[in-house]
Parts: sequence; C-alpha cells; structure tokens
Amino acid sequence: MAGTLTGPLASWADALEPGRLAALLDASATSGGPGGSSLLPVPPATDRTAWSGPDGPDRATAVALVAAARARRAEPWPAPRASDLARFWLDGDRVAYETPLFARTGRFAHAVVAAALEPDPTDRPAALAEVLDGVVLLCEQSTWSWPAHDDAHLRRGWVLPDRDAPYLDLGAGEVAAALAWTDALLGELLEEAYPGVRALVRREVRARVLDPFLAAFVSGPDGALDGRLVPDRPRWHWLGLDGPAHNWTAWICGNVLVAALALEDDGARRTRLVAEATAGLDRFLAVVPDDGAIDEGWSYWWEGAARALGALDVLRHASGGVLDAATLPVVRALVAFPHQLLLGPDFVASYADATPRVDVQPRPWHVLHRWGRLVDDDAAVALAAAHRGEGVVDLAVPGNGLGALLPALTDRAWRDAGGAGGAEQPHLAERVWLPSTQVLLARPATARGLTLVVKGGHNGEAHNHLDVGSVTVALDGVPAVVDPGRATYTAATFSDRRYTEWHVTSAWHPVPAPRGREQGVGAAYGARDVEVHDGGAGLSLDLAGAYPGSGVGAWRRSARLLGAGERVEVVDAWELAGDEPTRVAWVLAGEVELSASGAVVRPVAGERTLEVTWSADVEVTASLTPRALTDGYLRAAWGESVTRLDLVATAATGRLLTTFTAR
Repeated sequence: MAGTLTGPLASWADALEPGRLAALLDASATSGGPGGSSLLPVPPATDRTAWSGPDGPDRATAVALVAAARARRAEPWPAPRASDLARFWLDGDRVAYETPLFARTGRFAHAVVAAALEPDPTDRPAALAEVLDGVVLLCEQSTWSWPAHDDAHLRRGWVLPDRDAPYLDLGAGEVAAALAWTDALLGELLEEAYPGVRALVRREVRARVLDPFLAAFVSGPDGALDGRLVPDRPRWHWLGLDGPAHNWTAWICGNVLVAALALEDDGARRTRLVAEATAGLDRFLAVVPDDGAIDEGWSYWWEGAARALGALDVLRHASGGVLDAATLPVVRALVAFPHQLLLGPDFVASYADATPRVDVQPRPWHVLHRWGRLVDDDAAVALAAAHRGEGVVDLAVPGNGLGALLPALTDRAWRDAGGAGGAEQPHLAERVWLPSTQVLLARPATARGLTLVVKGGHNGEAHNHLDVGSVTVALDGVPAVVDPGRATYTAATFSDRRYTEWHVTSAWHPVPAPRGREQGVGAAYGARDVEVHDGGAGLSLDLAGAYPGSGVGAWRRSARLLGAGERVEVVDAWELAGDEPTRVAWVLAGEVELSASGAVVRPVAGERTLEVTWSADVEVTASLTPRALTDGYLRAAWGESVTRLDLVATAATGRLLTTFTAR
C-alpha cells in the first residue's frame, strides 16, 4: 500500500496494510452494542435506548418521520419508466426518469428510518414490510446508474442499460450505500421477519458495485494493492488514476467504502475494498488546493468535500479512531470554504454550476457542524447551527440519502444545536482571497453594505462557465450584480454543446465583450497578471488572454470596495484592434430602471437599492436587455427574469469607470 497513497493520507499507509487493516476492522466489528454491531457509525434498531431513549433523536423529528412514513404506505411506490430512461438519449431529457427515481429512493430512506423510530411494537411489522418492498424494488431495478452516466449507448448504441456490464456511477453507489445503511440498521430485524433478504442485498450489491470496483485493479501479493489498473478495461474517469480526481471520486469511493464495511462478509475482500476506496479518497484530497477552494462552486462543496468528510468519518469509526483525518491541513481548509463565501443568511458567492441561494435544496449541515467541531472551526459550526432551526426538514434530508439522514439523527451535538431558531448568526468574512481559483471577496465589518466578489481563473475549470474577470456585487447580503448560476441539466450540459446554453456563455456574465467577442473555452483562456490590492479589498487582472484571436491587445480590469462598504468601483481599460462595438456587461437581478444618469436596481430581496453609474474617456451608450427565465433553478434564484445592462463603446482605446453605490 505504501506506493498507492501519495496524497494527504500517505501517513496511513502502514495502517492500511492488509494484516493491520483487517485487525482494525475486526476489532471494531466485535465491539458493538446491543443487537449486534456494525462497522458503520449508526446503532442498530434493536438498540432501543439509542433510538427511543432521552439520548436518541429529537422527538419532534421522530414523530414527524414516523407519521409521514405511515401515511405513505397506502400510496403506490414511485415507478421510474424505461421509456423515460431512454429519453436521455432520444431527446436529452433526464428529469422525466430522475424525478420518480429520486422520489423512490427518498421514500425508501424515510421508510428505513421510520422503522427504527417506530414507537408502537404492533406497527413495526408494517414498517418492516414497507422497507422490504423498497429493498426488493431497488434490487429488481434494471439499473442503478443514472441515464446520463450509463455507457451502454456509447459502447453498444443502446438507449437502455446493459445488465451484464453495470456502470458504477453516482447512482449505483448511492443505492449500494442505502442498502448498506439499511442492513446495518435493520438487517437483524428484516432477516428475522423475511429470511433471505440479506442474501439478496449482498448478491445485488456485489454484482453491481463491489465486483466491478475490485475488477478494475491489479491485486498485489497477499491481497495488497499496487494502485495499477487492469489493462484493456474501460476506464472510469472518476477513479483519479489516469485522469484527475474530482467530486465523483469522493462520492463513489465513499459509498463503496460504506457498502464494503456493511455488506462484504469475506474478510480479505472487505480489506481490499476498504483500502482501495481509501486510496481513492486520498486521490481526491490530493487535488484539493491548499486554500480548500472548490472550482465547481459552493453547491459542489456538498457533492465532493462533504461526501469526502462523511467517508472520513466512517473510516474514523470503522478503524477505532486510528484513521483520523481531523489534523490534516487540507481538511481544515475544506471545512472553512463554505463560510468564506457566505454573502448573508440566504445567499453565497456563486460561480460555475453552483446555485446562489443557500437553501435551494436540503443540505447535510450536520456534516459541516461535526467537522467544524473536530477541527475547532467556530465559524463553520456557527454557519451550520444557523441552519439547524427547529423544524423537521433541517434533520430529514432524504435527498442526500441514508448516509446523511442517519448520522444527522444520531449526532447528539447536532440534535442539541436545534431549538435556538438559528439565533447564533454565522460569521461573515471581511476579506477572502482564494489564490487557487483567484476568487476575492471583500465586505464591510457588518452584514449591511456592499460585498464585492471578483473571479479570475480560467475557462477549463470543472463545471466551467465563461466567467473570467466576473465582478458581482451583493447589497446587504443579496446579490444585485449576479452570475446567473446553473440551470437544469440536460444531455447538452456536459457535451460539446455545453456552451450553446446561454447561461454558461460570457455574454450573460458580468464580463467584457471586446469587439463583441465571447471568451474562449479551455484552460488556455484565463486571467493573467492578477494582483490583490487595497489590503485585500480589491483585485486587478488582465483579461486579454481570455479571448481568442489577436485583436484584444490589452484589457485591464480593476475592482475595489471603498469606504465603509457603501461603494464599489470597477475600472476597465483596453487597447483593441478593429472597429466592431465593444460591450461591458452587467447582469442584474431584481427590478431595473435606466435613466440618463444611470441605472437603479432593486434586488430580489431587501429594502435598499443599488445605484449604477459610469463615466468614460470615450463615448459610451447604455441599454437594457431583459432575459425571461423559464428554468426552475434560475427562477428559484432570481425570479422571472434577469437584465443585462450593456455599456457599449467603439473606441480602440478607452477607460471606463463603473460605480455601484448603496442607496
């Protein structure tokens, strides 16, 4: 193993040698509580003290989850249809199939938890029957992978999955992990009521997930792994061995880890699976920059970093505390990232395929809360606690699977963080500079005022939008000059048609269009000569390299927050060839009015307005271009429309000052 761990987890190499790792896992597996034991950090449902005693889940949540699950038993289970699965390849729609699919897995998660929480022994058989139905439905599902990821179409031209060659993707890992958490929680009770169900689960998880995962790797002596891939096998991009690791690496390896710990009964295989999944987590952590920044944006922290943190918590438990990542600098940096981009209670600084609203979907805030405690990051703890609230939804996050829901229910510190209604307000960083992504955030010392966010970077980033040099401005924590963010994913989103989608283009980001040009696609197109100034309150950068061709001789953009945070100034200075019009665009969210003296923006929330004025040493004309929003994600962020303020000049050289003032 010493040769396969080269990242932040390299110090674990000795503990991951087959003999020692097997001993660690065996020791943890024999030290459980009532009703058996589990290598997963959840007490079995047979431990009634853990599930119904004063130290168990909070009563309001337990009562609500049980009541909801009872009510749903009379309803038919959601039924994903093959014709909808095929639509991804026929017309690009992935939502028609995913909507009932996610509804099914969400109902299953609630059913499993409700069976553990069920206070009435006479109702427990019905609760277990509901779980059994969910287990069998999942095991009989023709594929666990999501249609956008399955490779049968690429390999064979099929629009349906190839059951003889299952694709291990996010969806397959999620189902395997859900069944593993179910077995750890209810396995004994289910087997007593329905003999053979545990064998069914193990067979399906082995065939669809564990066997394909192990088959990718060359095995070394005595079951040790040497990190090489088996030659001539199809490559999974998320392995991080013949390409960069990314959020899938953490997400899938974490789910493989959970499935192996709960469902693999062969000790040698279990050890191999745990070791290789841990090596995958190491590869993910190795590509995280020192500042902990996620180039995919805030939303994807939850789909990569948070998944990795959850998996590291499982490893900590399964190894009896020997494999403990809490002291690693990269982990501390990851934990800090969410609160560094916070704009206010409801919004975060957003770029790439991220969403700007904090609670656009349920988040497993307990993960951030727990790791904030482990690494002593009070700001992370405060941010998570502010979203704990008093309601049930804050704990019940079925959209994130049983791997999030069960730890949230059984973490006593997280349970006790509730009831304050978010009284502890999260810390708002005044100055943030993330050099790896070239993102700067500057704000005043209070929540009131303007927050400036400037992004450099390049156009080859993960989930990239053409946004080099983007300047966004929030007023009292609410974005007014905005990055539109993500829309609903389709077949075009991750294809060669990606940059035909308007919300991804530079034309609809707050960046210039020199001589009408849009930015180029790829890492070669990026910011140059980037400088932080004004004590971290400003950033200047050369944008000429973000545009293809030789006509952009120079474009220097400088942005800074002034005074007590009531004014932002952005200076654009350029030297161009040609005579086509040049546009400096500002994408505005809210009500916008244009007059001879400037523009006024009333953001989508808040009481004050943002005034936009400009002056230049060349002639500039101003106009508004509204854009109606029809996509659900974009409407949830900004309402019915966004508006682009276009400042247009034709001069070959010029200097434009745009000022944003809080009113």
